[in-house]
Amino acid sequence: MAHLINRNVLVGVSGGIAAYKSAELVRQLQELGATVRVVMTRGAREFITPLTLQALSGHPVHTELLDEAAEQGMGHIELARWADLLVLAPATADLLARLAAGRADDLLTTVALATAAPVLLAPAMNQQMWRDPATTHNNQTLVDRGFNVIGPAEGVQACGDVGPGRMEQPEAIAAAAAQLFESGLLQGKRVLITAGPTREALDPVRYISNHSSGKMGYALAEAAIAAGASTTLVSGPVALAVPEHAICRSVESAEEMLETCLELLPDCDIFIACAAVADYRPAQIEAQKIKKSGAEITLTLVRNPDIVSAVAASEQRPFTVGFAAETRDVLTYAREKMQRKGLDMIIANDVSDQGIGFNSEENEVTIIRSDSERVLGRASKATIARQIIEEIASSCDNSC
Repeated sequence: MAHLINRNVLVGVSGGIAAYKSAELVRQLQELGATVRVVMTRGAREFITPLTLQALSGHPVHTELLDEAAEQGMGHIELARWADLLVLAPATADLLARLAAGRADDLLTTVALATAAPVLLAPAMNQQMWRDPATTHNNQTLVDRGFNVIGPAEGVQACGDVGPGRMEQPEAIAAAAAQLFESGLLQGKRVLITAGPTREALDPVRYISNHSSGKMGYALAEAAIAAGASTTLVSGPVALAVPEHAICRSVESAEEMLETCLELLPDCDIFIACAAVADYRPAQIEAQKIKKSGAEITLTLVRNPDIVSAVAASEQRPFTVGFAAETRDVLTYAREKMQRKGLDMIIANDVSDQGIGFNSEENEVTIIRSDSERVLGRASKATIARQIIEEIASSCDNSC
């Protein structure tokens, strides 16, 4: 069944009588699992109050282009990055015209220009306005640019006319939104993803680890599931819910993660090494808690196994994707790592940038292959994950 679990959906409401249906749309999207926020134009506020949509969504409604309460006053950029999907319902003739012209004269049109997320339009207007050549041209322009459109439906309109122009029912719009994430690009494929940190024990109490939250790996699992793949996570310790429809094997150390990955490898077509695996572990794990005994303590560390290299070198080698989390010379180190480890693809990101590093909600990466590079601009990790899965599906068509 289609769902929007762990998806961030931004609903844009413009000034038409169908705005009253937006309240039900918010509820329908939430029932499919989405987190919903709302942007309203000035005209929309003449038909339905922001308080209604705030009460239903559980979040303040956004109305102003320059929001002093937002970080640096750049509310439109924050919303554009947050959204995994922008749903414009109702999309009036005026809104279609402004979008087709590339205008950014209010918060809603500015977000539409600034987001990397897919956009779903639900047109709503008088039947003659819908049939007007200008509206037909504007709608086709947006379709040609990649906008998705649902409706309009036919029937009796508020003005008494009968014909096409009614906004589709909220249930249908919510279902169409969910279907946008069910691409089928990896239908029938088996995807194995490592996620989160590893913990390397010092004694029964202490361990060595890192700041990885697992958010990127879990977002990749969601995107792989939406693309139709049978998806298994091998996860280090994280505070995240396992994505619905994913199988999860929990591990602690790098050695446990390697052992589990090699066990699962025969049932794997695509391997994505997203976990932040500790490079070293203590040479000896103390049986009892290490007591405080002086100003200094010396630890002897040994190298951990290289999981992605072991997978890439295996006889049952899947299409293998690595991650390179670097703090400087990111692309140089990433390309060298890809060649040295024999990977098909590597995802490079700069973890020195706190806005996109460990524990952040956003990311910005470069997808590197032997003959190409593709930059994915800053967006939510869910959006980045979807784009990575699309690239993997395109790249491994004939090899996995």
